[in-house]
Amino acid sequence: MSSTITETHTQHTGADSALKPERSQLGLLRPDHSKSVWISWLTTVDHKKIGVMYGAMALFFLLVGGFEALVIRTQLAIPENDLISAERYNQLFTMHGTTMIFLAVMPLNAAFFNFLVPLQIGARDVAFPRINSFSLWAFVAGALVINFGWLLEALEMFGLFNASGPTAGMNDFVPAMGWFGYAPITGKEFTGAGTDFWIMGLQILGIASLTAAMNFVVTIINMRAPGMKMMRMPVFTWMTLVVSLLIIFAFPAITVALGQLMFDRLFDTSFFATAGGGQPILWQHLFWIFGHPEVYILVLPAMGIVSEVLPAFSRKPLFGYAIVVFSGAVIGFLGFAVWSHHMFTTGLGKVATAAFSLLTMAIAVPTGVKIFNWIGTLWGGRVRFAPPMIFSLGFVWMFMMGGFSGIMHSSAPADAQQQDSYFVIAHFHYVAIGGIFLAVVSGIYFWLPKITGKMWKGNLSTYVAILSTVGLNITFFPMHFLGLLGMPRRTHTYLAGFGWETYNLVCTIGAYILATGIFLLVVDMIRCLRSGEPAGDDPWDARTLEWSTTSPPQVYNFARTPVIHARDAHWEDKYGPESRHTTYEADDGHGIHMPSNSWMPLIASVGFIPLGLGLSLMQAGVPFMGYMAIFGLITIFSAVALWAIEGPGGYHLHPKEATA
Repeated sequence: MSSTITETHTQHTGADSALKPERSQLGLLRPDHSKSVWISWLTTVDHKKIGVMYGAMALFFLLVGGFEALVIRTQLAIPENDLISAERYNQLFTMHGTTMIFLAVMPLNAAFFNFLVPLQIGARDVAFPRINSFSLWAFVAGALVINFGWLLEALEMFGLFNASGPTAGMNDFVPAMGWFGYAPITGKEFTGAGTDFWIMGLQILGIASLTAAMNFVVTIINMRAPGMKMMRMPVFTWMTLVVSLLIIFAFPAITVALGQLMFDRLFDTSFFATAGGGQPILWQHLFWIFGHPEVYILVLPAMGIVSEVLPAFSRKPLFGYAIVVFSGAVIGFLGFAVWSHHMFTTGLGKVATAAFSLLTMAIAVPTGVKIFNWIGTLWGGRVRFAPPMIFSLGFVWMFMMGGFSGIMHSSAPADAQQQDSYFVIAHFHYVAIGGIFLAVVSGIYFWLPKITGKMWKGNLSTYVAILSTVGLNITFFPMHFLGLLGMPRRTHTYLAGFGWETYNLVCTIGAYILATGIFLLVVDMIRCLRSGEPAGDDPWDARTLEWSTTSPPQVYNFARTPVIHARDAHWEDKYGPESRHTTYEADDGHGIHMPSNSWMPLIASVGFIPLGLGLSLMQAGVPFMGYMAIFGLITIFSAVALWAIEGPGGYHLHPKEATA
């Protein structure tokens, strides 16, 4: 077997190294590759750079959302605390939820999608590279619009800004109505421009998500390497496909709801205003038709990461691959059928409550199937407890904890007691942090050597795992008891004597332990980037195609198009029979075509900022904001027109310039 592995490795690397000329003989500075590093990154259409930027911004907002959570927990550490006002507390829990869901976890998943999917399917890029760049910068624009209220409040605090009109004054510019935006709280008589920033920012983020999702669907369906059949795709790529379809079908619901809310606030319509014949419960239906698939938009990528890590560190193929793929698709499908379990206390009626209760119980089945398949993968394997494996194992256990309490909520009588209590907070944080966050950290430890070409050093990851897991359980497990003792959600303080004091203090201590673990993760990443040793192309002895390229991969990913003959392609190359080795298409002498960089996606996305801010500040009575909104529209349409005139562009790399 060893001689076979050696010969195969020589055959493949030799073929590529034969294409490798002396770097001094090549003038590789292309017209579209600026000498400025900043311009190169701002105009890039390379899916790998876009993935890195998504990840960097998502980690930034993860820290922002974590800081907001620490302030919340500090306020609740003792009874009748006056660290912050009730209004500031409302702002913080609204922005904490919005930031963590839309600005941290979703873009972290998008970072993995962008970097890995083309590599895993043997493609040189996504189907529409410039649309991919557009989705990144639209995400940045939406994030700026949502958080713009913090800047206005800071300016107003220092006397540099003063709004006029009905929403003048402090604390009106940051969203303060909950991340779910329930009507009628979002009416303009109750909230200020912060709600408008929230509406417009989410609409822009929706555009970013939809364009990216459509891009990935086309990429996965049409751009797989020869021989990469659907049932040979890595599970992570499968979950990317399912999540992209979920986004395409779920986001229109929230888009319609946000559009109606914007019209209620700006143009005095009555979609959700009872005085005009509207129905506030319509918002809940539209929001949760989006909101529950959104849960699986966040969770399924985490399941895909774990499905890649566990086999690699168990030295076994994934147990029940087809069942894992099918169960992921079933989870996505059923995600659209259970939204009303968020509304059991709204008076839907017995028939609707019973139907949604049964469907909620049913969706636990494919999730349980995945867990049994992961355990089957571990069973009998040669398990290596490397950092990615430790966090994936933590995901399995903590996600099960969150799932158990979720099944409890499928029972309408239990849900009626636990609704809007801290029991619900405990449930979804076990899923979100114990599940999604631990899986994402596992993915960071697994793929960062491929992304950067540098290997982790030291054992700091062990402390990250211990502090994160211990902090998670100390923070959120006592919240089950707080909920059962009757502590309501979204309350900025409480009186002594209810039996909540000790539990809240313990939760706050746990939050700081968890924050320490996340801080050490950032430190570990910086150490890896600054002083990590060269990782090599395949430091984990992994299974899938991305590990057959250089670390970091070249701009074109593969010098020659791979032809896939087996599911775990890289393992088959190293250890399988020769008939199942990856081969490469013959060079046709025309080289590699690469897309040109472009300013247009960035400029088009920048137009969303004056559009969103202009429409939002009109409600605050700030003069000339209508003109700002018009300017934003003109910017968007002008950039799109120039984008079309610009044409596809691109350049060719000579075969001798392809080194891997």
